[in-house]
Amino acid sequence: MLGLAIGSFLNVLIDRLPQEESIMGRSHCDHCKKDLAWNDLLPILSYVYLGARCRYCRKKLSFIYPLVELITAALFVFVVWIGLPLSPSSQLLVGTENWLKETGPWLLSLHVLVLEKLALLGIVSAAIVIFFSDLKYQIIPDSIQLSLFAFSFLFLITQGVTPKVFLNQVISAFVIMLPILVIFLLTKSKGMGFGDVKLAFSMGFLLGIMEGILALYIGFISGALIGIILIFLRKKRLKSKIAFGPFLVLGLLTMLFFKNNIFQLVRVVYPF
Repeated sequence: MLGLAIGSFLNVLIDRLPQEESIMGRSHCDHCKKDLAWNDLLPILSYVYLGARCRYCRKKLSFIYPLVELITAALFVFVVWIGLPLSPSSQLLVGTENWLKETGPWLLSLHVLVLEKLALLGIVSAAIVIFFSDLKYQIIPDSIQLSLFAFSFLFLITQGVTPKVFLNQVISAFVIMLPILVIFLLTKSKGMGFGDVKLAFSMGFLLGIMEGILALYIGFISGALIGIILIFLRKKRLKSKIAFGPFLVLGLLTMLFFKNNIFQLVRVVYPF
């Protein structure tokens, strides 16, 4: 239920941030601009009840709205359900040794676990906005880029980040960003947007070098496959521009949640 509600809000961000509109104020129909009542905004239910049409002008509503809500709900359940291993060196409460002796280390672990889940939910939410914003408008809003970076930093804190680890993550961010930046410069932004460059930086910061490289690989391969399919179906031409942000998001989330499985697959395909 929380995921559905957040997904409804993410739809607002997806539509308004790329167009530099305020996220405050009442939601309205994209066609007739009529303000929507509360019963027009119930996640999934309103869309189904109204027959995927605006109550007032009867224009057809995009299927992306319930899709975002369903995806957000599913990913929220997934994030809470899975258990990423906590680093034994996680230390969020510095200088509280006496307090910990009295309350027990389990309380610290609980705090870390809650923060970890909140950080992951934030990362997932930002990733969804980036995915659909770039898909619809070919724009990745800077505010969402900053949100992704902030939630990534919070997640690293829950994993026991030290100054050395932080430095390694920053170096990783520049390493993963470099190939996207080179493509951006060589093609003069025609082959890759600067939003993709900034997204790659956050990916490297969150994942590290090896995971970041594999995330880029997944992004490039999936992007190429989808591009070939669209060209084959005559939906796109060879020189058509395709948003690359969604494929980077796919690589990011795949490596964030399934890195162990991906590494095992790599070892099978490329034993060394």
